[in-house]
Amino acid sequence: MAKVCISCDKGPAFGQSRSHSMRATKRRFDPNLQKIRIMLKGSPQRAYVCTRCLKAGKVQKAV
Repeated sequence: MAKVCISCDKGPAFGQSRSHSMRATKRRFDPNLQKIRIMLKGSPQRAYVCTRCLKAGKVQKAV
């Protein structure tokens, strides 16, 4: 699965998990992507869109 929003190109961010002893281990923060049917170039298509773009109305859902 491509972890990238089709509308805003938001992808995973990387950082560190910190334990109680403050030891750092690498981790990744994935965006909240939903696979929905949207209108893309005039035809309905399934794509991954982040919830921020869905809430803002940046994509048109296919009915």
